[in-house]
Amino acid sequence: MAQTSWPHPVPLGGAITDVDGVKVGQFTDARRPTGCTVILTEEGATAGVDVRGAAPGTRETDLLAPTNLVEKVQAIVLSGGSAFGLESATGVMRWLEERGIGFPAGPARVPVVPAAVLFDLDLGDHKIRPDADAGYRAAQSASTAAPAEGSVGAGAGATVGKLFGLDRAMKSGIGTAAAKVGGITLGAMVAVNALGDVIDPASGNVVAGARTENGKAPLATTGALLRGELPQALQPGMATTIGCVATDAQLTKPQAQKLAQLAHDGLARTIDPIHTMFDGDTIFVVATGKSGLPGNMVVLGAMAAAVTSSAVLRAAMHATSLREPGLPDLPAWRELRG
Repeated sequence: MAQTSWPHPVPLGGAITDVDGVKVGQFTDARRPTGCTVILTEEGATAGVDVRGAAPGTRETDLLAPTNLVEKVQAIVLSGGSAFGLESATGVMRWLEERGIGFPAGPARVPVVPAAVLFDLDLGDHKIRPDADAGYRAAQSASTAAPAEGSVGAGAGATVGKLFGLDRAMKSGIGTAAAKVGGITLGAMVAVNALGDVIDPASGNVVAGARTENGKAPLATTGALLRGELPQALQPGMATTIGCVATDAQLTKPQAQKLAQLAHDGLARTIDPIHTMFDGDTIFVVATGKSGLPGNMVVLGAMAAAVTSSAVLRAAMHATSLREPGLPDLPAWRELRG
């Protein structure tokens, strides 16, 4: 049976900017629901990535393979706008280059700025999407303050529970959380634009996702599928959850890549279904090393999964309903929860 009420989960607090050496800046486009988020590591951070979804839109991910040359990145970009939104990383590169920040390459310093995008082109004029200027402005606004959450930045156009149509989906956004264990801090920032539902792992109940036909109760997507309810025909790449985990532990590139893999456990706990053919789920890891401690990979993996799952919950809980003429009517958890 479908769940009849919306739960009130209690995720971890904190923010990715609790990690020493990390700043966050965001740009939200006022013309339609889209935007971008930059995680700045100006002094450089060892990085890794793990892509699990089957429809990713990414930039510079091959560079992060442990066998490849460059060890550190200066920023990670999360953006709306589908593949068009990758242009926002160019603006972040320009901002960093103006400050002489980047990988030494002959006469130049080339900023290393991996990026991932989510699909939000179905909300308003699809020709409006984050560009280089948006990325520059996001970098320009970056600070160590706790970043805004909800329907801002890369989460401005994020939605969840789309398997049975956008008219039965809900608004989502971007969230962040952090934890400190044994002198090491680890934080995450996740833009949640999943085909599936956001789930409270403590109760198994739907926090935000596909709704029943009357729109008043959660459907529980996987349960509906198992009952034989068939989803709408969808095009590939219509969703995607993207995020970044940051830590002040000292990590090698192989360790950073492994930590990115472990962080996906946090997505699997809180999004159902996850890693589908229509999602491009991607998690980056940046390690600033500022704590001076190597960290225990078992402990860091547990932290990454827990903090990532909390960031997902916060993305849904802080989202704002979309009620604009000409756009789909998308309620958020805060409205339905009352």
